[in-house]
Amino acid sequence: MVRHREVERSLTRRRLCLTRFRGLKPTATYARSLRDVFVGGFVFVRMRCATYPIDKPQCRPYTPASIFYAMNKLSRRDFVKTSAAVSSFFVLPSGLRANSPNGRICTAHIGTGGKGRVDTGQLLNHEHVQAVGFCDVDSARGNAASWLSKHKSAKFFQDYREMLEKLGDKVDVVSISTPDHTHYPATMAAMKLGKHVYTQKPLTHKLTEARKLAEFAAEKKLTTQMGIQNQSRAPYRFTRHHIKAGIIGKIKKVYVWSFKNWGYDGKPYAEESPIPETLDWNLWLGTAPQRHFTEKVYHPGQWRKILDYGCGTLGDMGIHIFDTPFKSLDLTDPLWVEAECRAPNGFGHAEKNKVHYGFKPTKYTTDDFTFTWWDGEGAPRHDGNPDLQLPNGDKLPKQGALYVGEGGRMVLPHCNTPTFYPDSVLKDVNKKEFENVNHYTQFLDAIEGKDKTLAGFDYAGPLAESLCLGVVACQFPGKRLQWDAKKMHVPNLAAANPMLEGKYRKF
Repeated sequence: MVRHREVERSLTRRRLCLTRFRGLKPTATYARSLRDVFVGGFVFVRMRCATYPIDKPQCRPYTPASIFYAMNKLSRRDFVKTSAAVSSFFVLPSGLRANSPNGRICTAHIGTGGKGRVDTGQLLNHEHVQAVGFCDVDSARGNAASWLSKHKSAKFFQDYREMLEKLGDKVDVVSISTPDHTHYPATMAAMKLGKHVYTQKPLTHKLTEARKLAEFAAEKKLTTQMGIQNQSRAPYRFTRHHIKAGIIGKIKKVYVWSFKNWGYDGKPYAEESPIPETLDWNLWLGTAPQRHFTEKVYHPGQWRKILDYGCGTLGDMGIHIFDTPFKSLDLTDPLWVEAECRAPNGFGHAEKNKVHYGFKPTKYTTDDFTFTWWDGEGAPRHDGNPDLQLPNGDKLPKQGALYVGEGGRMVLPHCNTPTFYPDSVLKDVNKKEFENVNHYTQFLDAIEGKDKTLAGFDYAGPLAESLCLGVVACQFPGKRLQWDAKKMHVPNLAAANPMLEGKYRKF
């Protein structure tokens, strides 16, 4: 039998024209490799494309009759040899190498320190995963030596663009765990190469970026997951199920809050510090505006406070805490948003914010449904609102959500189990009917066709848009921004529209 790599070499010199019936135009390219297997009358084609562009580089199923060789027709002998070789290989959906006799899901990781250390480690725990690349602008904080000692065949980079270019066809999956302003350029760069992506919350720094990622992922049929791993845990799944089942009736109000303060009310930092040898400051800035380095201010960790790099507390915690109300109530695009906070200073997010949203009613809400967010010290600052005063001396959690329904209330602390008022609504409910699901494993299993992601970009994109719209509203306190989601436009406040989009420095 001809070995698989020998078949690949035999096809390298050939130009392939691949097409479906029903009138689609053929796509032509030189192939670096081809893997196909006849399964139920289909051929799954894995193409590694040459350096010049093609129309549809993603992998798709084709019927055997729909494959035409445009040049240098294979001889009958070559065809038999090719069929014999490839028929012995199992190919996953999208042509991944995992589960083949010698194959794995090959991963590259952008951002490997801080939260990136957790994301990278969790993905590498999967039995079918092999790391081929690590990337962090700070080789010390990115734990370069540690990762390479555990994964000796992998390579470390500081520039994600260089990693994607050099590893290219060796990579199936890319994780992105960077400051918010790098999420979009890094994620889009990976998806344009046909890679499945796991991107940390809040998905993007700007509203229009979330729409673009969601649309591109859908067009290319890529598996995606945003890093809001709490939604896969049992308490959140339990809450979503029973709220939809009407355990406290239709929902009239939702209050969401976090005590955290990812804002900065001061002046821009004047101090300029020496740049650590392990940090490439230009790469850390990436597409953001040029700014001098100040130690322990931007990197590591404090970037969330600054407009150019993060989304404030809304981006850090709002995306987590908005998630369960959005999913349990089928909330879609806001109709309007209005913020209460200090006047903008052009540099940092406000340290205390209150944001009101208006949504179109759903079958799980009343017609006069309202949605309110607080962050910062003292949240929720409710001034004695009876909705937020609990019986029996119970205290509100430091961060979480409270639902007010027609038949009762529910408090969902962040990362904890819900409490219902009255608790009699739980009389016939099995409190242990849901189990935790590993958010990372779910993503990798979805790539293999064994599961579906709960936070794919089809869901995470619209959720991130709503959050980013709140961030913009905080730059116009006291003004209600009407929202045209279809056009991605604020019709009643022209000054808000430029803030929906990113400006990208060349670096």
